[in-house]
Amino acid sequence: MKRSEIEQMLPGVFQRTALEGTPLIALLEVMEALQAPDEVVLDQLDAFFDPYRAPDAFVPFLASWVDLDRLLIEVPEEFEETAPPPLPSGIGRLRELVAAATFLAQWRGTAKGLLRFLETATGVQGFVIEEQVLGSDGQLKPFHLRVRVPQEAVPYQIMIERIVESEKPAYVTYELQVMDNGPGSKQGDRKGSS
Repeated sequence: MKRSEIEQMLPGVFQRTALEGTPLIALLEVMEALQAPDEVVLDQLDAFFDPYRAPDAFVPFLASWVDLDRLLIEVPEEFEETAPPPLPSGIGRLRELVAAATFLAQWRGTAKGLLRFLETATGVQGFVIEEQVLGSDGQLKPFHLRVRVPQEAVPYQIMIERIVESEKPAYVTYELQVMDNGPGSKQGDRKGSS
């Protein structure tokens, strides 16, 4: 709000005494300067609620509003350029997760939802969710998932485990299996429970 606009709101007696060089004019200029940063924010308020345009420091708060804060390393009080990103795969992946939150909530507890969540969070395609898993005795394991993880996603294994734990139904057990990249590669198994 400009000084002249503030001046128009004053009672008539103050408007008549508002002359250049008076303490009242100085006070009105200070009021204008104090409101300027807030007006800039209010002019761009819609950007704060768009995960692609929000400032980096605000994205973790958007994530907490759509129940994704369980994946964050730590919600920073003040964002610094040197601070680690709140999601291991980066702030860009967190923006994508916030944008996909409606779809993820709708398909929570399903293989389709888990697959989309893992691919969005890591930025890696090629996850496989196996719902029909055979045990060592050749019998079908009831209520058990096998999540096959591409090699490129291995650095995010802790985050992947957190996602599977939070997205699978509570009664389902799971195991993570890293996929082969070719002949001679080894597979690693990691078992999880409900």
